[in-house]
Amino acid sequence: MKTYPNPKSPSSAKNAATKKKTDDPKPVSFFDVVYKIVRKIPKGRVTTYGAIAEAADIKLTPRMVGWAMNGAGSANPAVPAHRVVNRNGELSGRQFFPTPTLMQELLEQEGVTIKNDKVSDFKTVFWDPGKPKTASAKKAVKKTVKKKA
Repeated sequence: MKTYPNPKSPSSAKNAATKKKTDDPKPVSFFDVVYKIVRKIPKGRVTTYGAIAEAADIKLTPRMVGWAMNGAGSANPAVPAHRVVNRNGELSGRQFFPTPTLMQELLEQEGVTIKNDKVSDFKTVFWDPGKPKTASAKKAVKKTVKKKA
């Protein structure tokens, strides 16, 4: 009989969902994928659990991203978890910070305006992790995909 890791155990969860990179045969946990994306969020910007899930490209759901973010406090190097909000710009993860206001304080230090536990100018400060920065970046992605096919 096949055994599955306990989903409530953070140590087993890191090994539960893995994907092999084409250039690196070592398995990578979805925690590592999520943290790598979150570390790229620029200061003063925010993104959503869903945008991270889509950018991860390993069939993650926003809830799985939230689960990974819950363990971000012990990640090394540090993960700027305060920059991840829900799809409406609400600070839905604030209860997982050491104090109830820390997430808001960190965002405000970076220039993000918060009102009633929600990013005021959400559309302006939203950062899409899956969107290439320039048209030339899009072309590079297409060339890479064609070469692999």
